Amino acid sequence: MSITPDSVKELLQSEDFGQRLSAVNQIRQLEDPAAAFELANAATSDRSARVRYAAVSQLSSLGQQNREAALVTLRRCLLEDSEPDVQAAAADSIGALKMTAAFDDLKHLYESTSEWLVQFSIIAALGELGDPRSFELLQSALNSDIELVKTAAIGSLGELGDDRAVPLLAPFATNSDWQIRYRVVQALSRINNSQARELLQTLANDSVESVAQEAKQNL
Repeated sequence: MSITPDSVKELLQSEDFGQRLSAVNQIRQLEDPAAAFELANAATSDRSARVRYAAVSQLSSLGQQNREAALVTLRRCLLEDSEPDVQAAAADSIGALKMTAAFDDLKHLYESTSEWLVQFSIIAALGELGDPRSFELLQSALNSDIELVKTAAIGSLGELGDDRAVPLLAPFATNSDWQIRYRVVQALSRINNSQARELLQTLANDSVESVAQEAKQNL
């Protein structure tokens, strides 16, 4: 049996959770991206968090079909959904779609939520957005008690490419965790100034080969 918008829509209306989740997965196989968007967008209001999560995640690509409608949906899921996983997926999709109009929403939620996964996804999304307004929030995230949030902030500051990030990143160049040092190298490679290059030269002599090699490749 072929998968069509009508067959997916029928499954999305099923009382069976498994069928609805299967329907969202089948959306990926539809040839009409506009129809796929409409179905995924509708599924973001499903009563099952797993179905909503799967649908919101698909908006990261399908949202290009109708950015205005996608923005409305993603803002709702970001700020109003009861499940942190769904909120995090909304932040991911906002970042992927570079929806800078949602910056204030991301900032508000980051400062008001205690969910580490949501904070992490927001900080990572800010790097993808590339909005200069993100700098102060990313600076604050470097002081997070959550290591993954801190690491995401390092990466996002690199993506932002703001020269002011270099002195903030410098202390992490000697962090005991080599994975953090590696992330610092990646961030510094995106910032084109003499201070960033000096730090890269130092990291090119790192005791961990993968860190040193990454620094050398970016000099």
